[in-house]
Amino acid sequence: MPSNISIFGTSSDAGKSTVTLILSKLLQQRGFSVAPFKAQNVSNNARVANDNSEIAIAQYFQSEALGIKSSWHNNPVLLKSGRGNSASLIVKGQAISVQSVREYYKDLDSLKPIVKEAFLYLDKAYDIVVAEGAGSPVELNLMDKDLSNIFVAKEFNTKIILVADIEKGGVFASIYGVYNLLPKELRDSVIGVIVNKFRGDMSLFYDGVKIIEERFKIPVLGVLPYRPLNLGFEDSQSLLNYTQRKENTTKRVAIIAYPTMSNYNDFEPLIVRSDIEVDFIKSNIPLDSYDLVILPGSKLVMSDLQWLKKTGLDSRLKSRKGEILGICGGYEMMFEKLIDKDSIESSTKEMRGLGFIDDTIYFQNKKIVKRGKYRIFNKELDGFEIHNGISKKYPLFFEKGNIKGTFVHAIFEDESFKAYQKSEIDSFVKEMEKFLDIDRVIKEIV
Repeated sequence: MPSNISIFGTSSDAGKSTVTLILSKLLQQRGFSVAPFKAQNVSNNARVANDNSEIAIAQYFQSEALGIKSSWHNNPVLLKSGRGNSASLIVKGQAISVQSVREYYKDLDSLKPIVKEAFLYLDKAYDIVVAEGAGSPVELNLMDKDLSNIFVAKEFNTKIILVADIEKGGVFASIYGVYNLLPKELRDSVIGVIVNKFRGDMSLFYDGVKIIEERFKIPVLGVLPYRPLNLGFEDSQSLLNYTQRKENTTKRVAIIAYPTMSNYNDFEPLIVRSDIEVDFIKSNIPLDSYDLVILPGSKLVMSDLQWLKKTGLDSRLKSRKGEILGICGGYEMMFEKLIDKDSIESSTKEMRGLGFIDDTIYFQNKKIVKRGKYRIFNKELDGFEIHNGISKKYPLFFEKGNIKGTFVHAIFEDESFKAYQKSEIDSFVKEMEKFLDIDRVIKEIV
């Protein structure tokens, strides 16, 4: 049986998720069954997996690209930002508590058996598990508290591939430093490095490859060119890197980017269209020139609603005559009142909403997490829900005049987008394959 693989970044945002996708697809194309895995992820962007569990968008996206069923095993531990220095802890796809970072690290050992259970499940079901790390694997003060890098590599004896972001600068120091700070037994498991996000003439880096291989004694498995995928946005940084094709723009869409905006993957189908221009709004600017204004999901609804009021954007929304759409947290903001008596999302027990919808949102302890077929806004779609807030009068959606809102995510995804998504991923992976020595990877793991 082939060895499993760990993907370690030599810095944060090195492109681990993208490399995991590329490697997984290329290994699958060569006849291996492959599953993506991330022991612990930190992301406000989540999807409902095929088993109706909540997992991070990256592992869902990778599973979908591979055409396999997703489950909590792909991402057994998920942290979503909470109030102050706290986070919502999601284990086995279910929200179990809100903890401070200190409490999370204190209870870390209790999560290791769950990570083991998830990994072993995938290891039994697939030929290769590609385990994505988190951040840098050699944060020396946190190495004993690391679930996604050191723990997985040691526990399951994975082969390790380093991913280095050349765009940030200091690529040699980051490769050399991470490699030499790894425990000795893990250095012996490193099969090579992939240099990611290269811009310009690759011949200018031939000497760089030589330095890494001859002086550092680390094989270079590939130098990947920079190319935005525009799909599977995992965090705000990847979202900021999106590009649009504004060839035949006929519609302008504004998305209100409040501080804890979440699930902005809802808007990928809009971003990829050449006839729609998408702007993310972070300050109090006029909204009249936009055909549609969207209030997206929010991890901290009352906090982001307060931000709307503080910036003055609430007044612009209230006076707007054009269409406004609220999704999940944005939908909740549209109601007359929001009540959170058990402090599920906020220490504020009650707050006035935007007043567009004649009902009250109540935050309940039990989170609604489900996927299915929905009929809303006169169309059928495959969507999902992840929310604590509920409305008795409008439990799923609202539509009247220029106001629309719903708890359902993925409302812009249709067959044409899914076809585009598949084509774009296939094209992206095929292009990256030219710059990656996949045969050398297979030789090292088989």
